[in-house]
Amino acid sequence: MGDNLFEGLPPPSHQLHNDNHPPPPLAKSNTELVLVPPPPKSALKSALKRSKPVESTQEPEGSGVEKDLAAPEKKKLRFKTTTDASAEQVIEAMQKIASHIKNPTKFSKASKLAIQLIHAGSVTPSTSDQFFAILEVAMSSTMSCTDPSVRADYHALFSAAHDAAECLSRKQKHQLETWSIMAVVANDLFTDDSFVFSKTAGQLKETISKLPIVTEDDDAEEAAILLDQIGTATDGNEETGRDTSGAVAVEEAKDNEADPFGLDALIPSTVKKDERAKTKDAKKEEDFELKRHLRSQREAVITCLDIAARRYKTPWCQTVIDILVQHAHDNVRRFTSKQRDAIEKLWASVREQHVRRKQGKSVNGKLDVTAFEWLQEKYSTETISIRRAVGSSGERRAQQWLG
Repeated sequence: MGDNLFEGLPPPSHQLHNDNHPPPPLAKSNTELVLVPPPPKSALKSALKRSKPVESTQEPEGSGVEKDLAAPEKKKLRFKTTTDASAEQVIEAMQKIASHIKNPTKFSKASKLAIQLIHAGSVTPSTSDQFFAILEVAMSSTMSCTDPSVRADYHALFSAAHDAAECLSRKQKHQLETWSIMAVVANDLFTDDSFVFSKTAGQLKETISKLPIVTEDDDAEEAAILLDQIGTATDGNEETGRDTSGAVAVEEAKDNEADPFGLDALIPSTVKKDERAKTKDAKKEEDFELKRHLRSQREAVITCLDIAARRYKTPWCQTVIDILVQHAHDNVRRFTSKQRDAIEKLWASVREQHVRRKQGKSVNGKLDVTAFEWLQEKYSTETISIRRAVGSSGERRAQQWLG
């Protein structure tokens, strides 16, 4: 009993409190603080993946909320590569590009900037006119779009321009289609890939098949345009006057058929007449635009046929060119009189060269012999021994020389 002085007494109050609650945190000290090392990583994890440093896992006390807020930002780290530009800034940029794209030395850089605007979605209905001005200046340049120095840049620019064609007007779409034949299809005919050449020829055949059949009026209009270009406007004016008088007579006859009893004259309102006049003007303008589009499209197709015919010296192009020119000759009615003459001459030249190839002669008049045929002819007269160590005449010089 003398050994334990507190025997029979109740336990102290702080001990009861400790039984119900966890003990207070120990004071941090250099001797008592022990860091438990993280568990070893799986052996299946790639050895190239860098492990996180230990310091990144240690966070000071009281920063739990900040850690939860900062974690998603680290996972969604992104770099901003585009800037939001207003319509005024885009228009100003397009005007600068249009002023520099006509320079042959700056065409490459200016065309790439225009392609960036297309991919960024900067071509909208509000900026379509400025974008079309870029294409117009590019095609009106003194340098041809088939020039070897800018051929790839023209091809890339007008190929990308089709992505923004929905923002253009109908007239601008027609012009873009014609320019694409000159800048894309014509440049593809200079390729060294037989697959691309065959595909381009197929596109030309499809374009020719879609052209309407030329009428006598189309031939007369072409003759009038040629006379205006030459400078002999007298005969052209006379033909134009005849055509105009005939068109006026046809229109008057149509008006009389529409109102045989002359009741429209009794109607006091002039709104109906104004609407008719506007409708007629819009229809005339639409017909004129369609004819101009078809005329320029036919000229572009003739240019492509000329480029293809110049490559007839390339052996793997000859069969494709034969098929293409024959298709154009079969659809010669879809071209005007002057263009029909050009196609006839082209077809005669290709057919003559085709006959030469059948006779074993090339375009230059020499024998058209491939590398295999040349080697075959060469080794057909050689005497080759079946023994590897014996020469052609039976001696063993080859064995002595090889040692």
